[in-house]
Amino acid sequence: MNVYPNFSYIAKLMAEPTRATILDCLMNGQAFPASELAYMAKVSHPTISSHLAKLVEGNLLVMEHYGRHRYYRLASKEVAEVIEKLGTIAPPVEIRSLRQSSQLKQVRFGRTCYDHLAGELGVKVTEALIEKEIVYLEDGLYAVTKKGRKWFLQFGINIDEANTKRRIFAKPCLDWSERRYHISGWLGSTIATRFFENRWIIKTEKTRAVQLTPKGIDALKNHFGITIEKDRIN
Repeated sequence: MNVYPNFSYIAKLMAEPTRATILDCLMNGQAFPASELAYMAKVSHPTISSHLAKLVEGNLLVMEHYGRHRYYRLASKEVAEVIEKLGTIAPPVEIRSLRQSSQLKQVRFGRTCYDHLAGELGVKVTEALIEKEIVYLEDGLYAVTKKGRKWFLQFGINIDEANTKRRIFAKPCLDWSERRYHISGWLGSTIATRFFENRWIIKTEKTRAVQLTPKGIDALKNHFGITIEKDRIN
């Protein structure tokens, strides 16, 4: 008898192309109604309803009521992490149009991985924090130095407010496009929130890609010592 978890059940759920598209569309941490997901997946409403029901039953999605409307989001951060990790071993997609090529370039440069920064941008921020001795890797997790606690406080993040009872403080998340690590966990989420609050990055409509603003270019240089050419702005 096989006593291991039935991962083949989850693998089959995620392997169907439409369901894979749905999961990818929700990787930005937002919730969408079935109608928008049907548009993004290019399928009919009855078809999307069937797929959404299976994903909810499989605990990959949760359905939330807002008035008379139903919205769907990823069930947990763990689901997002599994999807991101699959990207590190999955073959690259075949680019068939200039639009696809442009979208891939945007996603590779900067995107959200559920609630934290990923792509080249997320990796550069993580590596800058290590180089500046703000954080360091210990026993597979990121920790903040004494110098780092002061730096984060000036940055607008109070480490003492970290809610480590409900989630890990900070851990490496292998980036599928860069093949290097970015920061996830409470700290990764909080850093991303600061970027959005300060309008250093803005969300790209209906994709996971984030767009770096002119303010963001200056902030990366001033706070992290990261130089980004202005032509990298999407």
